[in-house]
Amino acid sequence: MDAPSNPNVSTPPDPTTTVKDAHMYEAYVVDTAAGALVGLVALLSVLKTASWQRRTASAAPDLRIVWTFLLFYAGDVANVLVLVTVATGLYCLTIHKGLQQVPAFLPLNPQEDKHFVTYVVCAFALKAVQLLHQLMVQLSVDVFFIDWEKPRTAASRTAAGAAHQKRDLLPVSIWRTYFVANEWNELQTVRKIRPTFQILAVLFFLKALGFWEYTVREPWPPSECPQQEGPPSYSPTVRFGLAATLWLGIGLVQVIFTVFYEICVEDKIRHFVDLCSMSNISVLLLAQRCFGYYIHGRSVHGHADTNMEEMNNNLRREAESLCGQRGLLPSTEIQTFQVALSTRLRSQYDRIRESFATRYGPARLTDPGSVSRWEQNIRAYHAMNFFLASIIDHVHPDMDYYVRDKLALERIMGVEFLEPIEKSIFYNDKAHSFSDALFYGHESTLLSFDAFFFCVVDLACRNFVLAGLLTYVQQTIFRKIRSFFGRKNLIYKSQLDARFLK
Repeated sequence: MDAPSNPNVSTPPDPTTTVKDAHMYEAYVVDTAAGALVGLVALLSVLKTASWQRRTASAAPDLRIVWTFLLFYAGDVANVLVLVTVATGLYCLTIHKGLQQVPAFLPLNPQEDKHFVTYVVCAFALKAVQLLHQLMVQLSVDVFFIDWEKPRTAASRTAAGAAHQKRDLLPVSIWRTYFVANEWNELQTVRKIRPTFQILAVLFFLKALGFWEYTVREPWPPSECPQQEGPPSYSPTVRFGLAATLWLGIGLVQVIFTVFYEICVEDKIRHFVDLCSMSNISVLLLAQRCFGYYIHGRSVHGHADTNMEEMNNNLRREAESLCGQRGLLPSTEIQTFQVALSTRLRSQYDRIRESFATRYGPARLTDPGSVSRWEQNIRAYHAMNFFLASIIDHVHPDMDYYVRDKLALERIMGVEFLEPIEKSIFYNDKAHSFSDALFYGHESTLLSFDAFFFCVVDLACRNFVLAGLLTYVQQTIFRKIRSFFGRKNLIYKSQLDARFLK
């Protein structure tokens, strides 16, 4: 006869059932979080599209606006899926792999793995769309180098000026412009991290230190269970969580190191601004039709095309505060600005730029019409240089500008509340936002894309080393594309000779 059951004694829960319920709860949370955030970021994409419409001076909605909204929305959804998938993978890695007392496979239902991998693949595809969109914008930026140097007499170029009394004007050297353009060309693919070191560091943790053992379905590493027969079975969710967390974590450490390195040792972005000042060259960058960035490089000494002695004297006078400050406004030091141009100014800019002859390579003087094309480009270059310099000097009242600070809400939302109708607006920009026209300003997008590329390849072939190798190839291809077409765009927009740009 069976003993009567005691209703006051509770039966211990089945560990397998507990883990299974936890997995069902996780899938529900992932779907709910992704759905809610994807709906919310639609408002952010609408805001970005409205800002883009104002910056391009688009009068009425058209297919371009719809297409731009879809591109912005793809990038925002990609960020949401990156957040959700990385958080889920990290949760499975830290929580489930800690349940050493539960002899259960993770997850119990293989269908849940497929569901999660679908999220990862979608995040990777949308990240690729976001990266290509940013790449297209960077490869179409209008760039022009404004040379402030004025012709000098032969007498004024000597140390004393008394030994030579010739009054012939000496031509302005173009080498300063080429030097600044070459520095900008080299900055186009500079990143805040070292991509090769990133791959090697991730592979070091995964393979050399044996972190890959924590990606198996069993709650114990293979090294602690040598009697297991056959190859270990991996959990795609945990495998992704480990690889993505390592990649993003090491990337974040590199970014933090770069911040301290730039403060203590060398900051290439700020050094470029200093180079512009020493070269007497300003840079205008227009990422959108009526919005861009301006680097004020006008020399406080009046001239930069000089000899070593005079250059050293100028540097000494500036170090001892015996001359003016480098800022655009008197008694200020701010040299970088975000610019919102009026449609009248942009129309005049376009009229001068239309006179540029299309030239992506060096013109051959032996070709028919090459001489006239070359002269046309020279005239157009000088016309553009004179026009933009006169704009900065407030020569044209109908195309004037004023300088102001951005409101905190404007900086947060990434939109300008004031529309430049009669006058253009120069916004003080101490953060050097012109780096948005470079790889440097989009490190978060590049880092997350590389991470998901690495993880997707690994999920497909179950080989971390092969994933690292293909990630290196992918990074090299994108860097070559950005460098090659960025150089072509720089040559055409600035009207500089390709033979002098490396």
